[in-house]
Amino acid sequence: MHDDRSLVEARLKRVLDERIRPAVYPESVPLQVAVWHAPGEPVPVAEGLAAEPEPIEVGARWGAPWGTSWFRVTGTVPEAWAGRTVEALLDLGFDENMPGFQCEGLVYRPDGTPVKGLNPRNQWVRIGAPVAGGEEVRLHIEAASNPVILDYHPFLPTQLGDKETAGSEPQYTLTRMDLAIFDESVWQLVIDLEVLGELMAELPVDSQRRYEIVRAVDRALDAVDLQDVNATAERARARLADVLAAPAVPSAHRISAVGHAHIDSAWLWPLRETVRKVARTTSNMTALLEDEPEFVFAMSQAQQWAWIKDHRPEVWARVKKAVADGRFVPAGGMWVESDTNMPGSEAMARQFVHGKRFFLDEFGVENDEAWLPDTFGFAAGLPQIIKAAGSTRLLTQKISWSQTNKFPHHTFQWEGIDGTRIFTHFPPVDTYNCSMKGSEIAHAARNFKDKGVARHSLAPTGWGDGGGGTTREMVAKAARLRDLEGSAQVVWETPQAFFDQAEAEYPNAPVWVGELYLELHRATLTSQAKTKQGNRRSEHLLREAELWAATAAVRTGFPYPYEELDRIWKTVLLHQFHDILPGSSIAWVHREARATYERVARELNEIVEAAQHALAGEGTTPLVFNAAPHARAGVPAGAAATPATYGRTELTPREVGGHVLDNGLLRVEIDARGLVVSAYDIEADRETIAPGRAANLLQLHPDFPNMWDAWDVDEFYRNTVTDLTDADSVTTGEDGTSVRVVRSFGDSRVTQVLSLAAWERRLVLDTEVDWHETEKFLKLAFPLDVHAERYASETQFGHFHRPTHTNTSWEAAKFEACNHRFVHVAEPGWGVAVVNDSTYGHDVTRTVRSEGDRGTTTTVRMSLLRAPRFPDPETDQGVHRFRHALVPGAGIAEAVREGWRINVPERHVTGAGQVAPLVSVDEDAVVVTAVKLADDGSGDVVVRFHEAHGGRARATLTAGFEVAEVTVTDLLERPLPGATAPERDGDRIAVRLRPFELVTLRLRRG
Repeated sequence: MHDDRSLVEARLKRVLDERIRPAVYPESVPLQVAVWHAPGEPVPVAEGLAAEPEPIEVGARWGAPWGTSWFRVTGTVPEAWAGRTVEALLDLGFDENMPGFQCEGLVYRPDGTPVKGLNPRNQWVRIGAPVAGGEEVRLHIEAASNPVILDYHPFLPTQLGDKETAGSEPQYTLTRMDLAIFDESVWQLVIDLEVLGELMAELPVDSQRRYEIVRAVDRALDAVDLQDVNATAERARARLADVLAAPAVPSAHRISAVGHAHIDSAWLWPLRETVRKVARTTSNMTALLEDEPEFVFAMSQAQQWAWIKDHRPEVWARVKKAVADGRFVPAGGMWVESDTNMPGSEAMARQFVHGKRFFLDEFGVENDEAWLPDTFGFAAGLPQIIKAAGSTRLLTQKISWSQTNKFPHHTFQWEGIDGTRIFTHFPPVDTYNCSMKGSEIAHAARNFKDKGVARHSLAPTGWGDGGGGTTREMVAKAARLRDLEGSAQVVWETPQAFFDQAEAEYPNAPVWVGELYLELHRATLTSQAKTKQGNRRSEHLLREAELWAATAAVRTGFPYPYEELDRIWKTVLLHQFHDILPGSSIAWVHREARATYERVARELNEIVEAAQHALAGEGTTPLVFNAAPHARAGVPAGAAATPATYGRTELTPREVGGHVLDNGLLRVEIDARGLVVSAYDIEADRETIAPGRAANLLQLHPDFPNMWDAWDVDEFYRNTVTDLTDADSVTTGEDGTSVRVVRSFGDSRVTQVLSLAAWERRLVLDTEVDWHETEKFLKLAFPLDVHAERYASETQFGHFHRPTHTNTSWEAAKFEACNHRFVHVAEPGWGVAVVNDSTYGHDVTRTVRSEGDRGTTTTVRMSLLRAPRFPDPETDQGVHRFRHALVPGAGIAEAVREGWRINVPERHVTGAGQVAPLVSVDEDAVVVTAVKLADDGSGDVVVRFHEAHGGRARATLTAGFEVAEVTVTDLLERPLPGATAPERDGDRIAVRLRPFELVTLRLRRG
């Protein structure tokens, strides 16, 4: 037989495009359309429905950026259409190539009942099946003219990312507003041919199955009368029945399809628009669930569920019913799909506390999986947190985006810093917007890394980010792929059903130890510095507010602010979403975030001050409240007392220019350039700074990545560097014991104050940058005379080691990484910490000196500022303040302590006398991260702590109140199954911890 395969494939494409798809809607009549443009922000539904619209014609431009337009469409079903299925086709001007990134609409009936969302791939509304003919049609569309930020030429700077700069030019053209007959037979033929055509293209060219499909498709096309497709569609379908009925081979890969719509809680749109995106999508999905009995839809992010409940009660009612039916599934158990690198220990824990509690309270559902398909890498402390929240599984897809190395597994056990293991799955379909295309299904099967020992994967299926979720076409394709020769088998299943089966078939899955580092989007650790500072400071203020409010509640009857703290925690957790905290959202999002963090700080400071006043009482005794988990200047952790004073710092001129700071522990030399050329540890008789090098060195790099401006920094940025060594002035600080350095470069200015407090082994660097650069990267360098093959950086509930060398491509790819409060490098017996109050990105490199002592220089650089122009063209312009400290002679214990010190300053209050701690621990390795009252209002005191040094620890936890009962709990403050209560002697509780072990205790008051 002659090979006519290419001829048939080309024939199929043209006939589908030009004859069969257009015949899905063989007849149509126009609807009458009128529009009312809401002034300003979106209005309530009742107001939009009641507004008086003006006529508008198809072809007219509409929709200022970020505007809302209420369309009213009316018409009459022709009498001649009686007995037919009729749909309204409502095209607001969509670009089908941009599902989720265009205008969107939500359709209502005149009584305000939501019908479904309108999106680029989902433009129909069912009127009747069948109709009687003559029905009057009246629909209302709440249409959002969200501008296209990420266009066909992506990453171009645009002012459209903030309503204050976006202008008023209409964004869209009204394209089609019709009533039309929907021909079910033709639509089914389209799906048949698409499934077979897409499968055919993925099969080997010389395979029997491919040619069987070619012949069947050829016969089906012969059966189609191109002048009367509607009359001949069933005849064509009959000729495809045999090839569609051929079952999959027994060894076929199995895919659990989960209906999904990955909706970024803010990204190229503001938070208020996400509220509406969620309402549109959930309206779509509840409607689809009613039509498709096998379909299952999963939605993560409790915050998005709460938005529906709070803002769209009519949608919420439909969602609750679908959840009760087991078809609409709460997934993930987190408040939002947060970043997991930068959130602090408690914040990461509270993501699960608030997320899981919402689903438990509303639906009685407890999630066993963390669902984070799009998060930019995963910190090594996360497995323990997932387990402590009562979950055991994780799903993500994002690691497939890594640029350098291919991850070796799709299903595996992920081991965290404390040894906790979490069953983890990376969907091999390599997308969280699967559309059931043959190429996606074939890729999942081919790509799956665990063949031979497992054959099961998951595919999140549906258009995200406002694209409307899963479509009826995806469901129809999945039905044909359920058991089809040549294809993986596709079945709609819940995430739990998938994980149960995957875990059962792969009991000895391989283990990956340590962080899941994304070899991409590294610059998200630095972009939008004020958002990151707002997060860090909010986290510590929340800890303080809980600590002092709980202490005051137990000691004085102070009213514990349950509702305020709950609300503020949820606000902070929302802003840890993986495009807000990473700095990859539009200007509008970050403008609002700055204002939100300022409000949060005011509210939390008011709580702290009120609680401290209640504790201190009336008096004139000067007190220092120490909220840090370590004693400070004689003030115990979690207590208030008059601090002790020690020694003094001397500031003297340096013989060759500059200044010398000396406090008896450290002698620091600052040269005439304002650079630290010596930091001498007097007790250890050891120099910190590498010979011939200088610390406090600001370095400026060009920063123009190949893609993803706010997200990425590419390694070639290091090829060009400017050392900022010229100083405008180097003078004595106002206090007489510090050095003030001023530098200018480009259009920017830096002012630094270097200080050495009395009897403290740390040089503090306060840096103010008035930043007006574009596409530049600013680093702060500390070249250290330390020989280290690895270094430690703090992560949630512990720290994590990374190599300083680049032996392999895996190590070389980690040229920018995340730390929390400290980075620590060491030789046996002596080390150095660099601590910070608000920066996360850093790099550590090593060189061997070719001259002199031929020793090793290990350089730690903290990432301060970037200046990308997309999606926010004014990223980080303005004044920023950072605080860092160089801590010579530091072990891990000192790094932990100094990291807390720089982030949690003392508070000075006058009162009647000292305040004893509510809870104290006699071992510095045991760090208390939370002291609070139980969330259930019982008055129980909850204490969370962990081993922070990486070794075993024994400690006594002493309660400053009578304890009636001690319970080991999970993060949700529920008794931990199988846990044994620790030994106690009255109010003294003995604890033993493994390295980095996290423990939560609930203390019932006597």
